[in-house]
Amino acid sequence: MSRRNWLLFLFVGFIWGIPYLLIKVAVEELSPPVIVFSRVAIGSLILIPIAMRRGSLRPALKAWRYVIPYAVGEMVIPWFLITAAEVKMSSGLAGLLVATVPIWATIIASLHGDKTVWHHKRLLGILIGFIGIILVVGIESFSGRQSIVAILMILVASIGYAWAVTMVTTKIPEIDPISINAIAMAFTSIVYLPLVAINLPDQMPSAKVLTTILALGLFPTALAFILFFQLISVIGAARGSLVTYLNTAFAVVLGVIVLNEPFTLGIALGLPLVLIGSYFAGRNAVISVQ
Repeated sequence: MSRRNWLLFLFVGFIWGIPYLLIKVAVEELSPPVIVFSRVAIGSLILIPIAMRRGSLRPALKAWRYVIPYAVGEMVIPWFLITAAEVKMSSGLAGLLVATVPIWATIIASLHGDKTVWHHKRLLGILIGFIGIILVVGIESFSGRQSIVAILMILVASIGYAWAVTMVTTKIPEIDPISINAIAMAFTSIVYLPLVAINLPDQMPSAKVLTTILALGLFPTALAFILFFQLISVIGAARGSLVTYLNTAFAVVLGVIVLNEPFTLGIALGLPLVLIGSYFAGRNAVISVQ
């Protein structure tokens, strides 16, 4: 890759590694429905005009039978689960568990007839990844540092990510991803609007949290999608998907440095195994994680 593409690769990894940090800050003052609504509302306001200029919004609207389920599996359910889970768990662990998406995507693909899953390297990746998951879940939950319910919520969100991306890339691969995500965010904001009305904070959030919400909507929710698809158009889908592993590393490091979260034994043992397992299990797959 050129120097410019390397920088773009690193930047996308960084901004997709910060949502867990931003969410952790936001949940101190705002409820999960308000946080999810805010990020998708901001994201849709940015992506919809871009999709309109690209002339790809109408085809995506016509494919609503797939776009709406995608929105549910990619945003409506996972973003609530991740946000709610971070009330009781570290941002770094959340980012680590989301790195299991390629493993779940591989398993889902095999259930839909993908025979390449049975390649020995991909099977080995699944095995290594699950060992990492077991170590993380076991050590973190039994030590009492993390909530087992919160951990399971993140894993369910990761399965939702995997299913949604697999479904939409299989059913409507010709539709512009920017438009798909623009409509998905608009739909998600509509779903959450009634929940926001009954979960508004009693007082105005602090400037820190308001800035955090704005950053959450602008960067990992909107800008990352734009840059990611620009990146894979240049370097290819297979290499572009490696950004998944980079954002996990950023999520863990930022949690330790910025929020003073502990770098626990579970993370130390589980992180390399999950990343290695996800890499081999998800080879040649395109996975986007927000």
